[in-house]
This record gives sequence, structure tokens and C-alpha cells, in this order.
Amino acid sequence: MYTSYFGLNEKPFSITPDPRYLYMSERHGEALAHLVYGVTESGGFIQLTGEVGTGKTTLVRTLLLNRMPANADVAVVLNPQLSAREFLITICEELGVDVPEEKDSIKALIDTLNHHLLQAHSDGRRTILVVDEAQNLAPDVLEEVRLLTNLETAKQKLLQIVLIGQPELRELLARNDLRQLAQRVTGRYHLEPLSRDETAQYIEHRLKVAGALSDIFDAGAKREVFRLSQGVPRLINVICDRALLGAYSIESRRVGRSMIRRAASEITGRTEKAQWPRWAVPFVGVAAAVLIAFGILTSLDERLEMIDDAVDLPRAEQVITPAPEPEPVAVNAGVEDQADAEVSLDAQLQLASELTSSESALMTLLELWGLDYRRGARGCTQAAQAGYECLSQRGSWSGLKQYDRPAILTLIDRRGAVHDVLLTAVRGATVELSIGGVAVMHSLEEVTDMWFGEYLLLWHPPNGSSEALGPGSTGPGVAWLRQSLAAIDDRYSTAAPESNVFDDDLAGKVREFQRDNRLDVDGLAGHQTQIIINTLLDPDNTPRLTIPRLAQE
Repeated sequence: MYTSYFGLNEKPFSITPDPRYLYMSERHGEALAHLVYGVTESGGFIQLTGEVGTGKTTLVRTLLLNRMPANADVAVVLNPQLSAREFLITICEELGVDVPEEKDSIKALIDTLNHHLLQAHSDGRRTILVVDEAQNLAPDVLEEVRLLTNLETAKQKLLQIVLIGQPELRELLARNDLRQLAQRVTGRYHLEPLSRDETAQYIEHRLKVAGALSDIFDAGAKREVFRLSQGVPRLINVICDRALLGAYSIESRRVGRSMIRRAASEITGRTEKAQWPRWAVPFVGVAAAVLIAFGILTSLDERLEMIDDAVDLPRAEQVITPAPEPEPVAVNAGVEDQADAEVSLDAQLQLASELTSSESALMTLLELWGLDYRRGARGCTQAAQAGYECLSQRGSWSGLKQYDRPAILTLIDRRGAVHDVLLTAVRGATVELSIGGVAVMHSLEEVTDMWFGEYLLLWHPPNGSSEALGPGSTGPGVAWLRQSLAAIDDRYSTAAPESNVFDDDLAGKVREFQRDNRLDVDGLAGHQTQIIINTLLDPDNTPRLTIPRLAQE
């Protein structure tokens, strides 16, 4: 559902174990090395344990697909809740060994396995048994497993056994009646959850494997994922998957801390609240004073959320009596005023983080185009219903100036948090931005330091269709293209101005137009070419970067 929206090839946080997505943390690297040692060296048992969801099964699949010796025959038992006889039959079936007619006889089954193992050994092959969820093995089955390690030659064991399980497996093997088996365990490793830094790297890793070209989760969101999941990969996957769905539903291109909390609340069924320490309470007043000065103070609850994103600390639940609501101060500061106040764009964004969501920026953009914004509905969907279309892409200042249209810029502050703000004007070395509907001025250089080329703008496709036009295209869109090019400059006029067929003559004029306007010269009238044509024709009611309407109003 959300994959194409975020530019992903597939869902990055599926809970299905997939070796392609294995994040090799220090712990997972050690665990995998532990398993590889177990299957390449002769010995008795290798034991790997870990809490539910820490990635044990994914490690096993990675081992089976990528790290098994070429001369290995592997039997995998995924459901060990079997009787001793059923367990031995399963091993035979996994190894391709014909089950003896006396399959009710455990002795006959073991003799058959022993014969197969000796034959495999003489052929230079190793036989490995991997038992997942081994904590579910019954004591009598474990005893049969132990007896299997008695199958050996004078120099080595014929069967290498790897036991994978939850922490209960350690308790099971610590039983006095199973001490003979425990003594044959030659290697043990317990897999711990991820650390906070590893959790952030894990999220980035899975997104990149799924095809993401940029970060979707901001730094605060990653920290919140760790706090709520405690570094357990399966919980990380579930929370992140739900958060992506939530961001898609409100048409946000970035996931923040509040989205993570909402996602976790939907999963657990309980309200997940932000937390911070008692000593951090005074910062609320300091930050509130700054927000009042810049006209972006709304309510105490919103202020708490803003500071929660600005302060990189957890907070404890507490009751705070809200102060009387101050009157907001309108701000349309010029460059000199801001220089005097010494407030940078980075500081403004951090303090007003709740006003720099994709939803807030889209609401301002739609209003700039004279479109009513309805809360609860996706902004680009609302624009499409009014005959407009969103164009989201990566570009440069020269491209934006060429489009000459207001655009939502995705900025990244010094803490790594992502903010969506509306670019409303470019005046030489100065730009005008709208943060939650409040106009502020900053230098082009300062904005460039925080902008990595991602933007979104609105445009009005001709005849209600945004379809690219090229050789073979027919219809009213082609007629519009001919007439529009001729209206811009007589040099672009075609021999058949009324034709609605895209012929070679029109393709040549499109290439000439593209060359003159420094566009990709391909002879196809795609979104970029059509938007530039619209801009040059200067239709009525089209917001322009060179005519900043927010400043005028």
C-alpha cells in the first residue's frame, strides 16, 4: 500500500525472516560466526539462544542459504514438538533416507540413520541437524538427540547438531537428568537485543535494502522506536511498519516521534506517552518564551510536543498545570530583524517541529492556491479532486526557480530531524519560508545547508490529465501543447496548429523548447516540460516564487 508512496520496492519491515534483510550487528555477527564454527568443525552440540524476536530464525536461514559448507547435508526440524519416534522419522525424511518398514521401532530408525551417516562420511560429506525452537523438545526426545551424537568414527562425530531456542532452552539443559547432554555442548551463545545506535542502523539498513533513497524516519523517531521496542528486531519491524502506514495515511513523507508512539499504541492497545525527566520542566518555559517571540506558540500541549522533539531526553509522566494562553504575535521578520534577534533557521525548526509536518505544509500550500483544506483527508488527494496534481522529486535551486512555483522543501536540522516547510519566494540571496503559515526570511545559503534537494509542488495539468505526451499521442492534450508552444514564441509554431496528433514536426519544436529552457532534450512533453509551459504562459491564479503572495497578504 505505502511502498510506491515512499519509493520502496517492497515492504521493508515484514516480520517474515528474510536473509537479505539481516542486519549484522556486533551481536548478530558473533552469533553467526558461532553457528558457522558449529557446522564446519566436528563436535557435539552448538547452542544458540535469545529472546523472542531477536533474529534467531533469520540467522538460521542466513546460515542455511549462504554459509553452509558445500559438502554438507542438512536436516532442519522447525517443529520439535514431536515424540522421539516422530523426531527420528523427520530427520530421515529431511535427509532423504528411506524410512525402514519397522518405523515403530526406534532402534530400526537409529540403525538406518547410522548406516546413512557412515555412507555420507565415506563419500566425504558432512551431516548437520538444525533444530529450531529447541526449548520445546521433550526430555525423552532430547535423550534420543544425545544418543545420536554417539554415532561416530574413531576420529569424529558423524552428526553435528545445532540447537536454536529461547532462554528456556538454557534452563532445560541445566536439569540434572540432562547433564550428560549439557556436557556435550561445545559452544554456547546468547543473542541480546539491539542497542539504541544499532536500532537506528537496523532501521536504515532495512529501508536501504527495500530501495529507499533517503531517510524516512527522523532521528527522534528512531530513538522512540528503541525506547518502545527495547531493541527487539521483531517489535521494531511491527512498530515501523505501522508507522509507515500511518505516515502514508496522512500524506507525510517523514516519520516522527509522535507517529511512532501512535503506531505503538495501535499495536499494544495502550496509550504510549512521551517521557522526559523532571529537571527538564524549566526548559518548557524557556522554549515557550522563544516561541511567543516568533509567533508560533499555540497551546501548552503543543509546546510540550515541540520541546519533546527539541530535547534529546526521555521524560517521566507528570501533571503540569497550563499557564494562561498568551496572544500569538504575528511575525514577518526581515533579514535585519532576524540578525538582530540571532535566531537561526535551525533553532526555529527545532522549536516549531510540530508545525513542520507534511500535513501542515500541504495545508498552507493548498490555501496558497486558493483550495480549501479538509483535515483528515490526504492533501494531494484533495488537490487531485480540484484538478491539480502533486509533483514530488529531487532537484536543485535552478530547477525550482525555473518552475517558479511555491514548493514544500524537506529540510534536515543539525540533530537529524526532518522538517517540511513551504518555500514562498526567492529574492536573490534571500528566501521566504512559511512555517505553519508564519512567514520568515532566511538566507539562501542557510537554507541550502539544510536542504538536500527534495521538494513537492502543485501544478494544473492541461485538460485534467498529467499524462506525458510523445510521438504517437493523440487527443486534446496534443492540441493544447501545439497551441501553448505557439503562444509562448512563434518559433515554436508547427505546420498543423490544429492537429491533435503528436508528429515529428511537434517533436522537433518540443526539443527546441527544451533546449532553450535548459531541460532534458528528449522530444517528450513530460511533467517538467508541461509545468514550464504553464509557468511561461502565466495563467491566472497561479502562485509564483517571484510574486510571493504570503508577503503581500
